[in-house]
Amino acid sequence: MSAIAVQVNHYLTWSPAKIKAFRQTLLTWYDQNGRDLPWRRNQEPYHILISEIMLQQTQVQTVIPYYHNFLQHFPTVQALAAAPEEELLQVWSGLGYYSRARHLQQAAQQIVQDYGGVWPQTAAGLADLSGVGPYTAGAIASISFKEAVPAVDGNAFRVFARLLEIDLDIAKPQTRSIFAAIIQQIIDPDRPGDFNQAIMDLGASYLTAKNSDPAHSPVRDFDASWQAGTYEDYPVKTKKAKPVVQQYYVLALHTPSGWLLSQRSSRELLARLWLFPLLAVAKINDTKPAASSGVTEQPIVLPPAAFKKALTTIQLQKIQVEFQELTGIAVVWRDPTLKIVKHVFTHRQWQLKILTGELTTTPSLALFPGKWFTEADLTNGAIPTVQRKIMQELSQNN
Repeated sequence: MSAIAVQVNHYLTWSPAKIKAFRQTLLTWYDQNGRDLPWRRNQEPYHILISEIMLQQTQVQTVIPYYHNFLQHFPTVQALAAAPEEELLQVWSGLGYYSRARHLQQAAQQIVQDYGGVWPQTAAGLADLSGVGPYTAGAIASISFKEAVPAVDGNAFRVFARLLEIDLDIAKPQTRSIFAAIIQQIIDPDRPGDFNQAIMDLGASYLTAKNSDPAHSPVRDFDASWQAGTYEDYPVKTKKAKPVVQQYYVLALHTPSGWLLSQRSSRELLARLWLFPLLAVAKINDTKPAASSGVTEQPIVLPPAAFKKALTTIQLQKIQVEFQELTGIAVVWRDPTLKIVKHVFTHRQWQLKILTGELTTTPSLALFPGKWFTEADLTNGAIPTVQRKIMQELSQNN
């Protein structure tokens, strides 16, 4: 017997009759109380793919207007496959994680070019599409193509960890396989898509991560953790490491042609998106040589008070030299001591101190691959959320 089979037998002690009763109870509740979401009004795989990718880091109510807007611009998988990247990123703007939009388009191109417009109809086949992981593949396969496969997301982890008192660490990759094998034994073979969506709704209502209400849950009779008074102990998850802090000076230069933005390289965070030029704080704030060793060290992070403090004339001059070497443009920078802008990505946190510069004429960009953005460009263009935060801080203190 495999290790996964051993774990399944250990945690799943329900009889076939109890599994059947659970399916019936869950689906009866879902039929009466399931959320009315726009991507549930048909089983179109394109619609489900869009919604699931959007929902990966964003709440349902936030996603709905983005979902409608996306379909207005790209109503079919063929339209998405053929769309210019700039238009795609503009429509996606505000959702963050722009790599997901690019993967979404690459998946559309695979379907059009490699599959002749015909969708793979199994979770295994769907997992070959760009950016489609096990959960999204399971969701599409079960909802659109009635394949009896689980869709294991955070809701499924939480719901089944509590129902069966599964004390495995869900932060470990191998745990997903065990949960999937357990749910595979429970999923309704006749209505797998509805089953998976019911679990999503259960995890978003009665069995939420915080302020859950297991006493009124429609499946409370099957909930071992509620009956034992241990539901707050599940799911088991080791804490993530804190995001690495990275500090930058934001160089906001304004001219009669607009604001100067630079395009991030394909190897950087926010790849190929437009942002004010950034200068690493460590490059300007050298520490003094240690008297004992003579070694010069770069500070990793300045303390909050030191980072917020107004820059000295010497620091501003160093920034002027760095910027001129980078762009060929001479600017006298000023520090308006605005609020530090913070933006959290998955594994890092940016802390940004805004410096401003103003020129009465527009200089040449022959030596620098930047671009002038008007206020309208910044409002309507493919601008990342962190850039919008910077602009908001500038506009509030103009």
